Parts: sequence; structure tokens; C-alpha cells
Amino acid sequence: MKKLIFSLLTITLFSCSSDSSSTPQPVVEDTFIRGADMSFLPLIESEGTIYKHNNQAEDAITTLKNAGCNAIRIRLWQNPSDGHSGLAEVKALALRVKQAGLKVWLTVHYSDTWADPGNQTKPAAWQSLSFTDLKTAVATYTTQIMTEINPDIIQIGNETNDGMLWPEGKLSTNESQYLQLVSSATAAVRSKSSTAKIMLHFAGITGSDWFFSKVANIDYDYIGLSYYPIYHGKNLATLQSTINSLGQLYNKKVLIAETAYPFTFGYNDYTNNIIGLDNQIIPAFPATETGQKGFLSAIKNGLTQSTSGIGFCYWGTEWVAFRGPTATNGSSWENQALWDFNNNALPAMDVFNAN
Repeated sequence: MKKLIFSLLTITLFSCSSDSSSTPQPVVEDTFIRGADMSFLPLIESEGTIYKHNNQAEDAITTLKNAGCNAIRIRLWQNPSDGHSGLAEVKALALRVKQAGLKVWLTVHYSDTWADPGNQTKPAAWQSLSFTDLKTAVATYTTQIMTEINPDIIQIGNETNDGMLWPEGKLSTNESQYLQLVSSATAAVRSKSSTAKIMLHFAGITGSDWFFSKVANIDYDYIGLSYYPIYHGKNLATLQSTINSLGQLYNKKVLIAETAYPFTFGYNDYTNNIIGLDNQIIPAFPATETGQKGFLSAIKNGLTQSTSGIGFCYWGTEWVAFRGPTATNGSSWENQALWDFNNNALPAMDVFNAN
């Protein structure tokens, strides 16, 4: 679904302002992951946006850490046309996250742009490769990522409901080749790290059992699911039963790798929002600050009470209306961010606490 919003972005290269010479803080080991996707942060900061906590300017990563967030998720594109979400930018942001003492969770799209259930386009540089050379390219690229960034968690693909690196890696038509490509990537991760956790990622609930049955013999650690009520249903009991059944059947820990919820149906720029109607959300959680916090609390509690849940990640955490109120290429997500229309941290951040 993120492919739909790619055309909204017109972006410039950003260099992280953190002092790269700082000594990274030790990561506190937690058994439960409380993550926030912050992939837009370099872009948004490069255009002058200031985030706040209690109406005072504060580094967004600091605000999240103080709230109890312990992992930052970052997407990685192979060779994006404008450099954003490319290796150089992601490496700088990952260093900043490590300096804050937080886990780095990389979402490797194996594409130059958004990869999702309907779009898994090979990087331009790999378009003409033979299948053998494509496997080699995946291994080489994954090895480079592990060498230069060394994430704590690495996703092999993003929302790979029907595989990745199409057409060669399209699961429904080239199952064997998809499994070979994933195995090439996981082997590269294992060769570089004995501690990094490998995740495979499916968007939604329906069909997840089919997907994870196909990858049952792959060497990986975590099952990742996207869960948005607008796309994946409004029954949290069904979500929890799916988490339990997948975890037990495949002997894996399960994370909600992406979720989000509105704190208002209002808007703060002229970019159309993804969500704005009552029938798109769960009735028990209205589109209010309290409702947003209640939804995220329910997600967290469902995971902690499940037999297999090990964490969650909020998506679009930072995607405020950063280009001003008249922008038509700003944010389609500002009413689901975790900072309000004054860029002040919202109460839902309290859910990142360790309790």
C-alpha cells in the first residue's frame, strides 16, 4: 500500500547531523520489541521540521527512547532515484539509532522503490541478470548491508505475500526460485552475524498460513505481519488467534511489523489522507488521541498475552504534514502519526513503556 503514496514525495538528499564520532550507547536487551518506523525522518528533518515533546523542541529519536521505544525500523532501497532510503542515508540513520542505544531494524525491500504485495520490482541494476547472477547479487548486497550496518533485525523483503524480485522470485509462479533467493539472503546474514534476527514479512492475516507454510524450511527467526484495520479487518481476536497459530505451527516468535491508527479525521495539509471515515476504523477506538492510544495498547496487550508475540512496530510514526498546510505533496498520514498537528508528541507514545 505504500506504493500508492510514493508519488507524493519530492525529496532532496539529507546528511544526518548526528556526530558520527560519538560512542554508541549499549543496547539494552529486551525480550519484547517496541518499535517505531522512522524511515522518513532524514527527509522531514532536511526540510526544517522540528519535533516537540511537551511543546519543547526535542530530537525525535530521544522522545521515542524516553517513552520506552527500544527499536527503530528503517526501510532500505537498493538505488533510489533521489538517494532517500538508499544505503548512505540509511547507514547514517542507523548509526544515529545505535548511538541512542536502540536496536536497528532494517526492512530491505530488494528494490529501488516501494515493495509491497502488489509491487516487487527488481532494482534497475539487476533487471538483465540471469537467475544465477540474481542470487549472487542478492547475497553480495545482503553481505554489504550486514558489513556496513550490522542491524539487530533484518527483514528479507517487505510485505512479500507473493515473493519478491519479480518475476523470478514470484512465489505463486516461481516458488522454487523465490525460496532460493531468500535462502541466498539468509545465508549471507548468518555468515556475517550470529546474533542478527531474520524476519520474513507478510501483509495481513488472510493467506498468512499459506505463505509461512511455503517458507517453513527457510532459516529465519521472526514472523512479521502488517496489520491495518482499514486493509486487514477489524477483529483483534482474529489477529491474536492468527499470531498464536502461526507461532505454534512454525515454532517462531511473531511481531506486528507494521500498524497505525488515526488520532483524528482532520488533516493538516492538502495531501489526501489514507484514513478519514468511521467505517475505516474499529468502532471501539474512535479517531481521537485516546482512541489511538487505546488501539495501540490493545495491539501491545494482545501480543504480550499471546503464546508467540514478541513485539510490534508503529508505521508512519514521524510522517507529519512537514511541507506546510497548503502542500499537495506532503503527508497522507499526518492524522496517524505519533506527533500531532503542532508536531507535539501524542499520548499514544506512552504505550512504548516496558510495562
